[in-house]
Order: sequence, then C-alpha cells, then structure tokens
Amino acid sequence: MDALSKAEAEGRIEELLRDWVEARIRVRGQTEDKSRLGGDFTIQLRGKTLVGEYKRSNDVATVAQAIEQVKEMARQGSGAEPLLIVPFMGEKGAERCRKEGVGWIDLSGNAHLSTDSFFIHVEGRPNKFKRKGRPSNAFAPKSSRISRFLLVHPNRRFRQKEIAERTGVDKGWTSKVVRRLEEKDLVRRENDGQVEVPDPSLLLSAWHEQYDFSKHEVLKGTVASKDSVDLTGRLAGAFESSDVEYAATGLAAAWLLTRFARFRITTFYLSRLPEDELKREIGLREDPKGANVWLVVPNDEGVFYGSSTREDVRHVHPVQTYLDLKGHPERSEEAADSIKSEYLDWSENDG
Repeated sequence: MDALSKAEAEGRIEELLRDWVEARIRVRGQTEDKSRLGGDFTIQLRGKTLVGEYKRSNDVATVAQAIEQVKEMARQGSGAEPLLIVPFMGEKGAERCRKEGVGWIDLSGNAHLSTDSFFIHVEGRPNKFKRKGRPSNAFAPKSSRISRFLLVHPNRRFRQKEIAERTGVDKGWTSKVVRRLEEKDLVRRENDGQVEVPDPSLLLSAWHEQYDFSKHEVLKGTVASKDSVDLTGRLAGAFESSDVEYAATGLAAAWLLTRFARFRITTFYLSRLPEDELKREIGLREDPKGANVWLVVPNDEGVFYGSSTREDVRHVHPVQTYLDLKGHPERSEEAADSIKSEYLDWSENDG
C-alpha cells in the first residue's frame, strides 16, 4: 500500500486515537492552524495540544530531521507537545524518538505518546505500507564504501575527490551518493567543499536499518572443534597460508574486540569461496544444519576496509562487525551493543 496523503492521514490519526482513548478528540489539518503552530496537524486530547508533522518516509534519517522540526514547532506553540506521524515506525526511528522525548503515531496502528495527562503505547502491528521494488539506496554494496570510509574516520573532513580515490568509487558515483546522504542530513558539506559527518551515530543507524547480511554469499558448514576461539585461530592460520583475502566478522570478531561472550558460530569473510584443497585442510563438512562455521563471500570487497589484526587473527573494522551482527544468532544483539558502546560511541564526538 502506498503512503497516505495528508488528508487521508488526518482521518486515520483520528480513527486510531478514538480506538485508544475514551475522550473527545479534535484533529485539525494545517489549513486551520499552520500560521499559528506550524506542522501538518494539531490534535486536542485530554486538555493537551499536540503539534504533529507527517512524513511519508519512515527511515531513521527522515525521522531525525522531523524530530528537530516538531521540537521547534512545539517550542513555538506555547506548551504544545511534539508529535511525529509516519506510515510505519521502525526500530531505529522509535529509539531516536525515545531519546529525544518525542511522541509518535504510525498509520499502521502503533504509537508511543507520553504526557502528564495520558500515556499511549501500542506495538506489534505490522507495516501496512511496505514499498514494492528497490528504493534508491545510498547503502547499496558499492555505495556503502563511502559511509564506511567516513565512519572509520569520523573526526575528519575530506574532499569529495579524496573520498572517491580512497574508496575506489568513481567520482561521478561518489558525488551522487554524497548528495543523497546530504539530502538526509547524514553528511554535511562545508563552504570549502569538504565533507564531514555531523552525527556518526545517526549515519550508522541509517545504514544498519538498510543492511541485510543475507545478501552476501554464505557457505555454512561444520569443522570439528571443542572450542570456537581455538577454531577461529586455526581457520585464520589456514587462510593466512593460502592466497585468499580473509577477515573474521560477527561473533568471532566481537570476541576479539570486546571479549563479550563465548560463541558457537565462527564467521569469516573470504575474497572467494575456498577450493576443495582448502576445505580438506580445514576439515570443512558442508551442511547448514548445525553449522559452526560460516564462510562469506561479500557482495562488495569494501567489507575488508579498516580491517586489523588481533591475536594473529585478521578481523573487520568494528563498524562492519556491528552491521554483520544483525544477521547472526546466539547473543548477537548484546554483542552488537557491546561493540557500539566500546568502539562506536560518538556521543562526545564533535563531528
């Protein structure tokens, strides 16, 4: 289903609020209140005025932009509460709203609104507005080299030419991707033309929201071993002796970086699938059932950028580790939080 128009959204908001709250509700479109409070809607509910902004897109970058808009409108509205309205609120967007103290409603039937007069929290309703086809994506495999490069160097500014040269992306495509990121306020171009990341956490969240580990080619199998840490070292040694580029990722990389927790599945990126001789050397039995080894041929070689070595094991950069944990089982979510807090906490970063 396509995103609703503002007029349709107005009716849907009123319908949802009447289902959730037994009280008089008045939803007014911008034609009545735009000059006074701004925004697309004002809502009168239990003695409170909410000033709402409707966005037809729900990616976290758009949500972050809208949060600043509604907060400013609420400040100008003499005590009005800020409200963000989207077709469907994703996990990253909801997290951003929570941190900024902004309430939200999605037109799929979920919400989080908290004031001193009422509390509304609804979750679990499916997305009714999934888009068909592939949207324009600044985080497509080769395009994502630019975000990776900027996040590996979050405190620096770069000329676009240097970004192109150091990522191996041609100048024209680099310009296009940077422009897309700039439109979402994920990067900023200074007066001298240099590009910087004003909020690395937001850029990482926007990428994480789009990232899909399953798009890589994954060979799953079993290698006899009583200890996954020892297995990681043995596999790294075998790959080091071969002519294949490699780097540990996922839970194995998280262990090397943080010692977060023991793990069962050892994951390595390889520049190509292993030949039979290498499979025999490491004792790999191909079988996805009960697999303890994932060998991954990436959809773009950029995953190796920023790799380093620890305890004689090559591993991907923490940015890539964090992204890849999204596609892993076991305690991957907790491991990702550990990586983020130890290596990717830019809360005190000045950009």
